[in-house]
Amino acid sequence: MARRLLCSAVGVFQLSRTATRTTGPRLYSQTQPEPLTVRQQDNGIRRIILNNPKKRNALSLSMLESLRENILTDVDSDDLRVIIISAKGPVFSSGHDLKELTSTQGRDYHTKVFHTCSEIMTLVQDIPVPVIAMVNGVATAAGCQLVASCDIAVATEKSTFATPGVNVGLFCSTPAVAIGRAVPRKVAMEMLFTGTPISAHDALLHGLVSKVVPEERLEEETLAIARRVCQASRPVVAIGKATFQRQMAQGRDAAYATASKVMVDNLALRDGQEGIRAFIEKRKPVWSHKAEKAHD
Repeated sequence: MARRLLCSAVGVFQLSRTATRTTGPRLYSQTQPEPLTVRQQDNGIRRIILNNPKKRNALSLSMLESLRENILTDVDSDDLRVIIISAKGPVFSSGHDLKELTSTQGRDYHTKVFHTCSEIMTLVQDIPVPVIAMVNGVATAAGCQLVASCDIAVATEKSTFATPGVNVGLFCSTPAVAIGRAVPRKVAMEMLFTGTPISAHDALLHGLVSKVVPEERLEEETLAIARRVCQASRPVVAIGKATFQRQMAQGRDAAYATASKVMVDNLALRDGQEGIRAFIEKRKPVWSHKAEKAHD
């Protein structure tokens, strides 16, 4: 079970593994290793930090399971408004742990790894709050897939992105699902066929990331976006995110039909009507953050 630790200046941390607390810097015994992910939440913003820099934050099965727990915990709480995923160290994530993908583990284990990974990537897009990737370094293979799966991605100028699986005999087929939906097809194919990294600015040009900033401004810029999200009504954001994902998978006419119905449903929300009244009355809206209806 997760255990809560109080830390000065950063609020409440929740760790996916048990940690040994000391009066000085946090230390971990040999039987209690550092947690693979660290979760912190304050003022509606949840920070999830990939915390295995010695292994380049590889998305091992254990890391994936820890990440899944961090995403799903109290995901429907009104107190959660946005999630930021970042990483400790110079590598955001190097992708799957190749040591888990040898014949020794066997087909069933391999199936579990990729099933769990796919579950995480779809969770990121299916949960009701926006997920922001905060990238400062290298994101390759499934690590690049995670960035592509997030709703928003902010990267430093030094960050790079690649799908190098082809060079080790394992084509990045699952990363291609997310990346192929984020960048133009020919850009995706070049990344997949050659494994050559692209720069942060090329990632921005092609739509893999939302913004590129200097390293010293990464946290400031990312938190500014997160705080702006927190200013909106939670159910309005949730209905908007779900509808965007749904209509993007549809043809034009079906997408308009879906979106038109949702606009009417949105107007029926208490917060939908509050926003319109506030605009007419020239005041700031007072959101309930509840999915309650103002009318049928």
